[in-house]
Amino acid sequence: MLDFKEKISILVANATNMDCMEINNTIEIPKEKNMGDYALPCFKFAKILKKAPQVIANEINDKIKNIENEIIEKTEVVNGYLNFYINQKLLVENVLTEFDSKKKNYGKSDFGKDKNIVIDYSSPNIAKPFHIGHLRTTLIGNALYKTYKYLGYNTIGINHLGDYGTQFGKMIEGYKRWHNEYTFENPIEDLTDIYVRINELCKEDESVLEICRNNFKKLENKEEYEVELWEKFKELSLKEFNKIYDLLDIKFDSLNGEAFYSDKIDEVIDILEKSGKLVESEGARIIDLTDKGMPPCIICKSNGSSIYATRDLAAILYRARNYDFDKCLYVVAYEQNLHFKQIFEVAKLLGIDEKYTNGLEHVSYGMVHLKSGKMSTREGNVIKVADLLNEAIQRAGKIIEEKNPNLQNKDEIAKKVGIGAVIFNDLANSRIKDEVFDWDTILNFQGETGPYIQYIYVRTKSIIDNAGFIPNMQDIDIAELLNEEGIEIIKSIYNFDEVLKSVTQKNEPYLLSKFLIELAKEYSAFYNNYKILTEDKKQANARLYLTYMVNTVLEIGAGLLGIKMPDRM
Repeated sequence: MLDFKEKISILVANATNMDCMEINNTIEIPKEKNMGDYALPCFKFAKILKKAPQVIANEINDKIKNIENEIIEKTEVVNGYLNFYINQKLLVENVLTEFDSKKKNYGKSDFGKDKNIVIDYSSPNIAKPFHIGHLRTTLIGNALYKTYKYLGYNTIGINHLGDYGTQFGKMIEGYKRWHNEYTFENPIEDLTDIYVRINELCKEDESVLEICRNNFKKLENKEEYEVELWEKFKELSLKEFNKIYDLLDIKFDSLNGEAFYSDKIDEVIDILEKSGKLVESEGARIIDLTDKGMPPCIICKSNGSSIYATRDLAAILYRARNYDFDKCLYVVAYEQNLHFKQIFEVAKLLGIDEKYTNGLEHVSYGMVHLKSGKMSTREGNVIKVADLLNEAIQRAGKIIEEKNPNLQNKDEIAKKVGIGAVIFNDLANSRIKDEVFDWDTILNFQGETGPYIQYIYVRTKSIIDNAGFIPNMQDIDIAELLNEEGIEIIKSIYNFDEVLKSVTQKNEPYLLSKFLIELAKEYSAFYNNYKILTEDKKQANARLYLTYMVNTVLEIGAGLLGIKMPDRM
C-alpha cells in the first residue's frame, strides 16, 4: 500500500534539501479533520533556520507547488503548520486494493520478522484468589501478545506464577495449624482464609513470623513435607486459574514461575560475587545502587533465603539464553517501578550481551482500587475475577432477554458481550491510569464500550447477510465512496496498520481500543446518512463493500484485544 507520509516526506526533502527521515518523524496526523490529512509542524526548524515557523511553512509550500505530483490535492499554511490534503481517489484505490488482497488478514505483516518478544504477564499468586488486580496485567499482556504476533514477531507469552517466596512459609504454617477446620471444597477461599489468619497472627507474634521464614527455608532446601504441601497448593490454584483463562480464551507458551528458577539462583549469586559488587550489609547480601540513586538491591536475606529479585535475575539470564529476546516486557503494576529499575540495573552485572539488558522493559499500569480503598489479600477485601466475569455474563444476558427475548444462542452471546464489556473497559484508557472499580461503570452498556463495537459489527454483518453476497472489488465504483463519511472510514482503515505498530511501539493497547470506537462511530454516521442496499447497483456494491471492510477490521481489531464478536445481539 502506498505510504502517503513517506511520499510527502520525500517531496518536502527534495524541495528543501532537508533530511527525509527527520521530516518523516516530524509529520503528524492533525487532530482536527478540517486541518488536512497530514501536517508538518515547522516550529522545530525555527531555531535552525532562524525564521518564524509561519515563514518556514510558507517557503516550503511555495517550493512544493512547483513540483508535479499525484499524491497531494492541496496544501495550506495554518499557524506554523503546513497541512497536506491527499488525493482522495488515490487513497480509496490503494485501501481497496490492499484490503481485497488480504481480507481477513488485513493489517497483518512481517514487520517484526526475526525479532523475539518475551511478554511476562498475568502471574497470579498460588493459593490466593485471582482478583481484578491480576485482570489488568492479564488483559494488557494478552492484547500485546496478540498484536505483536499479528505483526510477525516471534512472541513468547510467559505466565510467571507467584509460586515461591515467604508467603508459602506462611501458608505452610497456617495449614499445619488449622487445616482440620476446612473442607477445601472451595480451595482458594479456604486457602485465602488461612492466609489472612496467619498474617494476623504474624502481626501479633514476631516469633510466628520467624517460624514462617524457616518454613520457606525448608521449602528451598526441598524438604519433603514442605514440598508436598507446596505442590498441593499449586495444583488446587491452577485448577481454579484455568477456569478464568478458559473464560477469557487465554493461553500461555510457558508457566515457568518463580519456583522454576530456584535451582538457578546459585549461578546468579556466583556471577555477582565475581563482579565484586555483591557485599554484606546487616547480615544480608546486597548490590549497592547508591551511585544510581536507588536503595540497595537485596540478593539474599540474612537467613540465606533468596528473594524474588534474585529469582527475577535468574529469569533474565534464562530468557536471554533460551529465547534470545529483542524485548522482554514485564506487564506489572507501577507499584513495582523501583523493583524493576533495580533488577534491570543489576542485570548489567550478569555478563549478558547489552542487547538483552537494553531490551528489558517494565510495562507498568495503574492500580485497581475499590471505592473503599486499595485491595489486599492480607485484609481479605478483594473482588474475584471469576465472580466479576460471571456477573458480567449474567447482566448481559438480562439485557439481551429484555431487548430480544426470541434471540437464539442467548447464553453464548451473553458470554461474548459480558466478557467483551469487561475486557474493553480495562483496555479503553491508557494503562498507566489508576482504575477505581465500580460495578455500575464496568457494566455500563452505553457509550464508548465493548458492546457498542459489537453492536456496530452485528449491524454490518446483518446487512451483508441480507445482501447475500460480497461484491467483487473490480465492480466497485470508487466515485461512490468519495463522500465525507466514506472518506473518513477509508482513512481510518488505511491507518489500521500504523495503529497496530503504535500499540507495539508504545505497548499501549488502548490505542487500538480508541481506533475501534472511532471506526464504529464513523460507520454509524455513514449508515445514518446513506442507505446501503439501494436499487442503484453501483451505489449498493460500493456501500456494501465498505460495510464488509468495516465488519472485517472491527472483528480483527477486537480479536487482538481478546474480544469475540457475536453474530447477533
